[in-house]
Amino acid sequence: MNTYKVTFLPHNREIDASPGESLLRVALRAGVHVNASCGGEGVCGKCRVLIEKGHILEGVSERLSKEDAAKGYRLACLAKVDDDVSVRIPVESSIDASVLNKLGAPRRTATIHHMDFNSLKEQGLFIPPVDKIYLELSPPDAQNNMPDVTRLIEYLKLKANEHKLELTMQVIRKLPGVLREKDFKVTVTLVRPVRDDGKTLITDIQPGDTTSQSYAIAMDIGTTTVYGQLIDLASGECLGEYGDFNGQISYGEDVISRIMYAEKPEGRKKLQEVVVATLNKVIHEIVKQAKVGTENISTITLSGNTTMTQLLLDIDPRYLRRAPYVPASTMYPPFSGSSIGLEINDKVIALLYPVVSSYVGGDIVAGVMGSGMYRSEKLTLFLDIGTNAEIVIGNQDWLACTACSAGPAFEGGGVEFGMRAAKGAIEDFSLDPLTFEPMLVTIGDVRPKGICGSGLIIMTAVMLEMGVINNRGHFNRDLGTPRIRQNNGIWEYVLAWKDETQIDRDISLSEPDIDNLIRAKGAIYSGCMTLLEEVGLSMDMIEHIILAGGFGSYIDLDRAMTIGLLPEIDADRVTFIGNGSLLGARMSSLTNRIRKDVVEVTKKMTNFELSETPSYMSNYVAAMFLPHTEIEKFPRTKQRMEARKKSLQEAGKTVGSKSLN
Repeated sequence: MNTYKVTFLPHNREIDASPGESLLRVALRAGVHVNASCGGEGVCGKCRVLIEKGHILEGVSERLSKEDAAKGYRLACLAKVDDDVSVRIPVESSIDASVLNKLGAPRRTATIHHMDFNSLKEQGLFIPPVDKIYLELSPPDAQNNMPDVTRLIEYLKLKANEHKLELTMQVIRKLPGVLREKDFKVTVTLVRPVRDDGKTLITDIQPGDTTSQSYAIAMDIGTTTVYGQLIDLASGECLGEYGDFNGQISYGEDVISRIMYAEKPEGRKKLQEVVVATLNKVIHEIVKQAKVGTENISTITLSGNTTMTQLLLDIDPRYLRRAPYVPASTMYPPFSGSSIGLEINDKVIALLYPVVSSYVGGDIVAGVMGSGMYRSEKLTLFLDIGTNAEIVIGNQDWLACTACSAGPAFEGGGVEFGMRAAKGAIEDFSLDPLTFEPMLVTIGDVRPKGICGSGLIIMTAVMLEMGVINNRGHFNRDLGTPRIRQNNGIWEYVLAWKDETQIDRDISLSEPDIDNLIRAKGAIYSGCMTLLEEVGLSMDMIEHIILAGGFGSYIDLDRAMTIGLLPEIDADRVTFIGNGSLLGARMSSLTNRIRKDVVEVTKKMTNFELSETPSYMSNYVAAMFLPHTEIEKFPRTKQRMEARKKSLQEAGKTVGSKSLN
């Protein structure tokens, strides 16, 4: 894709921008502050900028006078990049350019991992666990009248080098008719064994050549959402993708409440029925998108946490939440998808990712497999962030894992104006370092109606660095801005006044909100520290971080490190894989190598129960500050905070009389 150069004056800061990208978002990425509090809808009129050179699309509204528009002024939130441009930030957004130049820092997000199908082929890893092979058999005659089953097996041995074959009774029943329908030209479906000494199972036979019509389904069964993909096994392409809320939500928001419901009479049966109903809805949608025949779907790979796995299979989960936290099994054999109520043909083989422990499930194993972490020489930290955070540390030689409860803050819970990442959620934020006026960007560039997890992280980090809050998350009350106020005995910062929002209320960030974030990030960081200590390592030995989960691609890495959510590490060494559970399920659909490796990988993953590890609580208490009690663990953050304080003092204004150390 072509990019354009955008230069912000008077800072002389240059950054690449995509065609059609809004100037407001470009400014945020460049670390240049522009006053904006309506989220990018163009109604507050505060984000006026002057286009001094180059062409820009749109950017004119009723909030901009005709005289200003004629002079080249545009609203940054509405203006779209269409050329190399020079943009001057006016005085109302930039009281002191020298301060902004010192305070601004470009946004840095994780490198996004893309699954490369061609790479799988080049490495010789494209060996689908379920494959279709076309055969042209010689019809029987008086000299060659061997049974149909024997004829088929002999041809497979000769033409496809397949040995140790076994047929299902269903295939034997249909074999005579199918062989003769197209003059002994047939396509057989083979399910390859996980073990080298296992048997290859013939699960279907079709008349003619249908090898180009071979599909698989990959599914992630999350506590909150269920996602599915329909994969073309010939090209590796995803032909359909869809997600929906897990129907079990109505019976409990988290796994503990679901386990408790499952203990009620008929509770487990009900939970199994509703999750299967959700799976069927997703399957129907992706099949509809792909426009393929369901008779050509050969396999479905499923991954989920341990509780979701046992509820899907109608296995009693009660012992998962009781010490010593024992799952029913870590490995599950292949089974017919239709046997648990999935509305797919009864030839579809279901493959289920194994689990490690009660709280490190198949979704994490799938992420480890899909990311390739288990084949890497680098010492890697794998982190899946949600209501529960799962952590894996290791490389190709060893793996250690654990899980901790982070709480719902990253998904909008426990925050008064918190919400999931959806249209109207504030996802990015900046502050004028002298006036403390905000710069807000929302998902969808509309008026704000709440705060999503990535926005909450950025707000807290920026406020810490600017001296608006201290390391305990308490507001500095001497900054002289009306946005910091006491409301019903609680101190808060007003992000948007009610006439700028969708909800006809002021949207604010309060000290209790920040405290919930501190608890969440503290749980994750201390979980990482405890796991490292248990294996005799330290954080500075980590060479690579892999982020998985819903909002990893939106996290500003510097901001996540500023608050102590992540350890300080070069941003180039952080990779985002998105939905690791779905990625692993898709990889398993495309290569039998994953299925073979996963058995050994699961055995390698040593699990640590944090509740049974004495050092966890001391690490947790130490992490209950921004970024940490020992700020020396975060030298870049310490340096930036000191530089900002010095810059503000040089500009003739201190950060207030109260200590922010």
